[in-house]
Amino acid sequence: MLQRLAAALFAPLLAMAFILAVPAAEAAPKKSFDIAWTIYVGWMPWPYAAESGIVKKWADKYGITINVVQINDYVESINQFTAGKFDGVTLTNMDALTIPAAGGVDTTALIVGDFSNGNDGIVSKTAKSLAGLKGESLNLVELSVSHYLLARALDTAGLSERDVKVVNTSDADIVAAFKSPDVGTVVTWNPLLAEVKAEPGASLLFDSSKVPGEIIDLMGVNTATLKDNPDFGKALVGIWYETLALVTDPGPQGQAAREAMAKQSGTDRVGFEAQLAATRLFADPKDAVAFSESQELVRTMDLVRGFSFDHGLLGEGARDKDAVGIAFAKGATLGDAGNLKLRFDPSFMALAADGKL
Repeated sequence: MLQRLAAALFAPLLAMAFILAVPAAEAAPKKSFDIAWTIYVGWMPWPYAAESGIVKKWADKYGITINVVQINDYVESINQFTAGKFDGVTLTNMDALTIPAAGGVDTTALIVGDFSNGNDGIVSKTAKSLAGLKGESLNLVELSVSHYLLARALDTAGLSERDVKVVNTSDADIVAAFKSPDVGTVVTWNPLLAEVKAEPGASLLFDSSKVPGEIIDLMGVNTATLKDNPDFGKALVGIWYETLALVTDPGPQGQAAREAMAKQSGTDRVGFEAQLAATRLFADPKDAVAFSESQELVRTMDLVRGFSFDHGLLGEGARDKDAVGIAFAKGATLGDAGNLKLRFDPSFMALAADGKL
């Protein structure tokens, strides 16, 4: 997805730098806000909403301005959010935990947009099953959601990361690497996944549909900014669900919207719709709220924080996976309740569900 690189190799160091560089998070009411996005099927509604006037419509309703900015590098977009240059950013649940939250920036998952249901996968030219990966080298973006998916896949086959060799490879180089004779297996995401699956002799060994609900795509916002500017959150949620209604519309308007999103993401409508088919969109805010309030989300984040701690992604000072607290709906928490830095707050999505925006 030319993004979702998760907590890149040096994210813990970057996070510590941001703790020193960013002032205490004290936001004040303001009128202009900036959100950052990167290319991925689940996030293409944002640029479409900006270009079609939906962003302006909702921003005007609340008397504010919202600027929707594309960043070409996914990790950089999250780093800039962490540094305070953006009020919101598109990111995954794992990256929200391991970059801004682990870096001391209190972050709210305002919109739970979807989860990967086949958009991330393991593809091999040499192995025909996960068991066949033992002793193999695998190219992926290290310490990313691809790395997390690999760990989960190996576990299902009775293997561990000790049984394979991970070769850190930029998302920009994954497709070219797989086409070379020296690389047998890659782990990646769409649209790159679609490209490598189409290579002669390629076999899809595992994808995110086998671990549904674990790779979640969010709109994360600065918690202090949201607290002082609730209209910012209401506008974003209004924008999102109006645009998703077009994404899922089977009629001419929906087709035109998907065509535009496909073009913005570098593919055609057929390719874009194939990616949508591997995405569990929460087009109905009631579904998003139910997912956000579920025990399954708590279970998933427990898995994610365990992986993150084991790979050193919660910061050098983290003694265990409880170092960074995570808050959920209805008062549920994981980790240090005195250091809550990632919050899943479905209250704004609930306003949309109840028609109260």
